[in-house]
Amino acid sequence: MSKLTLQSTYTLLGDAGVEMPVLGFGVYKSPADVTERSVTTALKTGYRHIDSAQYYENEAEVGHAVRAWCAETHSSRRDVFVTTKIIFPSETPEETLASLRESVRKINLDGYVDCFLIHTPTSGPAGRKHLWEALKTLRSEGKVVTIGVSNFGVKHLGELIDAGETPAVNQIELHPWCQQRPIVELCKKHGIVLQAYCPIVRGEHADDPDVLEIAKKHKVDWSQVLLRWSLQKGFVPLPKSDTPKRIESNADLYGFELDEEDMKILDGKDQGAKGAVAPNPVDCE
Repeated sequence: MSKLTLQSTYTLLGDAGVEMPVLGFGVYKSPADVTERSVTTALKTGYRHIDSAQYYENEAEVGHAVRAWCAETHSSRRDVFVTTKIIFPSETPEETLASLRESVRKINLDGYVDCFLIHTPTSGPAGRKHLWEALKTLRSEGKVVTIGVSNFGVKHLGELIDAGETPAVNQIELHPWCQQRPIVELCKKHGIVLQAYCPIVRGEHADDPDVLEIAKKHKVDWSQVLLRWSLQKGFVPLPKSDTPKRIESNADLYGFELDEEDMKILDGKDQGAKGAVAPNPVDCE
């Protein structure tokens, strides 16, 4: 593995060399009046990848923060990779497409977003197909650069692959206690980049003795250990915080590297679905 930096990117599958930063910043449950401040802090810290969703109800604030930062720093909009997501299709393809276009309008970054994902597979086979076709149309309009999925299990991803479609991204819960190995292996086999949400497990294992011992050895904190594990597994972690010092700490991951024994210890903590902290929809139809 080449040496990682805060500027490292992955080239996404099948999208003409689109580069996605390997560290993202999530805004799940960030109130609208806090989102802009947090995203601004993240951008000033060096994050160049922001992850939002229709469900989060803060797309407009994400866009405003990115525009303001670009103006202040004389940066290009192309310097920031922005993702959003849609959960359910509307009754008609045109209504669904209108919903996607509305997200692009709210984010308001030169008329496009970098990545649009199907947020969950819970709309069933017909709904998933409906959403995928709408995303393809949005891409053909130039309103999104690359498209993908979130929370898709082996069955859901298999549907797309069997239909000759391969998403660039699958965003799923990933951390040492929930490693989702079957879907991870399928994504790796097909060149699909794995984005890891809940990478620090919402703090539930902040007092884990092994994690604390590894943190002590490297003179870092527990969350940095978990994020570094994610990076070294080849994932794209999406840490979320509204605390400026934590936002900065979560990006300070490149002055140390977990050794083979560290990784072995963390790899051994997998509890499968029992280790998840977010609702897991992979068993839906």
